[in-house]
Amino acid sequence: MSFLRQGPVAAALLGAAWMVTLAITVAVAVAFVTGEALRPSILWSVIVGAALGAALLFIRLPMSVAVAVAAALGAVLMGLGIGPILAGDGAGFGAQALAGLLRWAGFAVAILTTNDGLDPKGAERYAFETSVIRFLTGFGYIFFTAIVAIPFWVMLMTSFKSRAEQVANPLDFGIDFSKGWELFRSYEELFTQFDFGIYLANSFMISVITVIVTLVFAIPGAYAVARLRFSGQAAFSRGILLIYMVPMIVLALPIYIAFSVTGLRNSIFGILLIYPVTTIPVALYMLQGYFRGLPAEVEEAGLMDGLSRLKVSWKITLPLSLPALASVSLYVFMIAWNEFLLAFMLLDDPSKFTLTRGIAALNSAEIPRQHLMAGSVIATVPIMALFLGLERFMTKGLTAGSVKG
Repeated sequence: MSFLRQGPVAAALLGAAWMVTLAITVAVAVAFVTGEALRPSILWSVIVGAALGAALLFIRLPMSVAVAVAAALGAVLMGLGIGPILAGDGAGFGAQALAGLLRWAGFAVAILTTNDGLDPKGAERYAFETSVIRFLTGFGYIFFTAIVAIPFWVMLMTSFKSRAEQVANPLDFGIDFSKGWELFRSYEELFTQFDFGIYLANSFMISVITVIVTLVFAIPGAYAVARLRFSGQAAFSRGILLIYMVPMIVLALPIYIAFSVTGLRNSIFGILLIYPVTTIPVALYMLQGYFRGLPAEVEEAGLMDGLSRLKVSWKITLPLSLPALASVSLYVFMIAWNEFLLAFMLLDDPSKFTLTRGIAALNSAEIPRQHLMAGSVIATVPIMALFLGLERFMTKGLTAGSVKG
């Protein structure tokens, strides 16, 4: 292990690892965006990455200069037809140039950041471990971003294609801007021919009502568990999460039978009854932890001033709990918006379909694939925008209350 901690050896290994990672990532990304045939070369990635990683350890260059040198070297290798990314037959110069720029610029930034602290003549354990952690952190960002971004990109690009284009080249995930508004034909047909506007309205209404009902029951329940003393409090507190952990598929058949017997199946009211059952336990669990983290002295001061317990919770506790309420509301909204099993099992009337149930109806051999992808984009983008816009509230609400006092 001491041999691996030597500065040049560590720099070469990290350089090879970075080059392999970036070659695969950039080749796949550029191929998806442009539709050109590009493939990574693991052998050349290891050779070039190790050489440059060790060289940049001894030759300390500013970031901008290192990027320029790496780009120039990439241009030379591309001219020779060798390098970490190889072009297939018919690959255009633009795609190769874009792949080269992204790869070499990314490599220069990554290896200089990772090598910072390594000694060309030393073998410090701390510096080696720090560099490895930096690489693993960067690799994690790239890997998990790719897992999320690539399926979404395929879904988005497929929604812009016609059936003829998909048959002609199923692996072409580029975009043809020359089509103009024709790109959005699938989206237009969803709303004009498949009543997707009704599905959106149903999902939004059901999700909002589910949030309201959940908060109405979860706020007093969580407050009682966190602040009041009663027999069985500890068992009730532990049982909240256990209820949420019961798989919904286990309850699917009993729910279907009960709703069929009572006439609640295939109705919006039935969905509004069952959705809060799946969200109230998790809301109770999240809110009770937050309420426990609030200083009890603030509420005691209100009680000493003559306020009732109800007024204390309304005028003091709830205003202090707004981050947690926003977090729980967003989480419950996401659960209701994305719920599929119950909607698929209980709804048969297209006029009452939620968005997920409507998308399932598009999964048919008679309906072009681009409509299914367009419906998936419509279902994904609003909840993604909502999450990104309110992420700070969700993060604050989830972490608040984790430390008492």
